[in-house]
Amino acid sequence: MIRFDHVSKRYPGGFEALLDVDFQLGEGEFAFLTGHSGAGKSTLLKLIMLMEKASAGQVFVNGQNLNRMPRRQLPYFRRNIGVVFQDHQLLFDRNVFENVALPLQVAGYNSHDAARRVRAALDKVGLLKKENQNPVALSGGEQQRVGIARAVVNKPVLLLADEPTGNLDPDLSAEIMNLFELFSQVGTSVLVATHDLELINRQKHRVIKLDQGRLVDDGTDGGGKP
Repeated sequence: MIRFDHVSKRYPGGFEALLDVDFQLGEGEFAFLTGHSGAGKSTLLKLIMLMEKASAGQVFVNGQNLNRMPRRQLPYFRRNIGVVFQDHQLLFDRNVFENVALPLQVAGYNSHDAARRVRAALDKVGLLKKENQNPVALSGGEQQRVGIARAVVNKPVLLLADEPTGNLDPDLSAEIMNLFELFSQVGTSVLVATHDLELINRQKHRVIKLDQGRLVDDGTDGGGKP
């Protein structure tokens, strides 16, 4: 699903955010991406989402070489990736249903099909009965679940999460991880960036660790299918 082949990323000014990173994440695999602040986690996620391009090496996602992807294909490529952020990034001038429906509107789904998908996603995260509420009225954990529903409403092949439990207590963090587990079990590849070592130790999944831009542990003896 994901393959990094000797990937480096150098920013203007010479800062090396990633150095010769090599790893694979297979279809339906769940892994944590960890490391100290500034280790390169956010840069790695940005390369997968094509918010940045590698300075050296090759990045493959779902069989596509991102180094060679034309700009016009970028919107279609990103529809296959769900992204969950620490701060939810919800719109408070829209209700829960409308927030989750946004990716489908952008993709041009008709209203009937979009409504069916939105309600299925909300049901999966346990918020179907709150579809008409404003996100402001929800707890932090519920807002995060709205963000997850929005990320998976398109049924992406890949789910990325950037510190998704950073503002949540341990019980709510465990709930969010259980949701990610469910998506992984139905074939979605899941990569969660976090520095929460306690959370990582509880989940017992593969850990991909960065240190000063270098991959120091990928938690596997060879990875899954690219």
